[in-house]
Amino acid sequence: MKFVTDITEKEYREFWEKNEYNHFLQSYEWGQIQKKNRNQTPVYVGMRDEKGNILCEALLLKKSTPLHMCYFYSPRGFTMDFNNQELLEAFTKGLKEFLKEQNAIYLKLDPPIMYQEVDENAKKIEGGKNNYELFNNIVKLGYHHNGFNLLYDHNQPRFTFRTFFNKYETFDDVVKSFHTSFYRPIKRSYNYDLEIYMDDSIDTFYNLAELVASKDGFNAYPHDYYKNVNDYFSKHGYIKIFNAKINPTKLIEKFKKELENEKKDNRKEKIRKDIEYFENLAKEHPTEYTCASLICTYSKKGSWSLYIGNDEAAAYTGTVNRLYYEYIKDAYENKYEYADLFGVCGDPTTKFKNLAGIFEYKRKIGGDCVEFVGEFDLINKPFWYHVLPVLLKVYRGVRKIIKR
Repeated sequence: MKFVTDITEKEYREFWEKNEYNHFLQSYEWGQIQKKNRNQTPVYVGMRDEKGNILCEALLLKKSTPLHMCYFYSPRGFTMDFNNQELLEAFTKGLKEFLKEQNAIYLKLDPPIMYQEVDENAKKIEGGKNNYELFNNIVKLGYHHNGFNLLYDHNQPRFTFRTFFNKYETFDDVVKSFHTSFYRPIKRSYNYDLEIYMDDSIDTFYNLAELVASKDGFNAYPHDYYKNVNDYFSKHGYIKIFNAKINPTKLIEKFKKELENEKKDNRKEKIRKDIEYFENLAKEHPTEYTCASLICTYSKKGSWSLYIGNDEAAAYTGTVNRLYYEYIKDAYENKYEYADLFGVCGDPTTKFKNLAGIFEYKRKIGGDCVEFVGEFDLINKPFWYHVLPVLLKVYRGVRKIIKR
């Protein structure tokens, strides 16, 4: 086996697409996206056998620092079976030499390996499955573990909700796993004649995403960030954008006709409420318009709901829940192994921003709560590894002062 840095785009993509351990954050395209969006240099490394066949590979994102040093980040770790101890050991040895050659301080990775089985509230299931032995083997190879964080204080969330389709015989069984309070708005959404369609542009999504970011206390990415994600992933079918349209004027006409024929007083009251709501909405949107947009990404076996954008009308009509439903249904019908909701915190009681609210919403969609092993650092320069965070904190503080 030989450590290599000469993997071509074609070779890298072909191996990644066929490998059962792949993740969209390990893809060739993600490296190019980060190059455009974050000014990071993607480096594609791996191991070859004596015939030149690729045995494993990894995307390393390089960030330069002062004094001609750098550090690397491998998003969601290496494309390989981490249980293959011989291969992991050989690859790690090659990476250590590579870090020396690059004058790198460290390499960070956060592999999508389950740490231990947890329940729907992210609590350990006693007697459940775990990967403690694998975790210890990684540490023994010289990787420093950064702790079992519960919030979004590392590069990627350490918990997620994931629906594994092999647990269900039919899609109806998947639907039965939804919490009733999540499924109820989905059924209600059919009253509003939503048009679900696929989009190839992120313009509509971006306008809606800013509304969600503001509500949840996060900053939305710039327009070009989402455009680059779409441009690179769409070339190879790694992305889908689910949109939903409503037409306030047509809905007003529909509900007025229903009101004329309705006999039950409680139902009349509900119809009048809908009419009033859509008459107000029609002042701003008299014709059909898109009220919600969901961006999803894909690998060989997995699917991830990545970014959501919606306005208040989408919440009123149950459209947000409906788009997640359509995404999960599409993933099931296209025979992906799972539908991942791409991250939650590990503390459903936290008061930090709206993390608890996001956790509760995704919990109600169903599936399994998954706890990953977290971040590891392969350290090449111990002194600078400890000094760098202090220097970066000072540097960022000075930049903020200058910008004022």
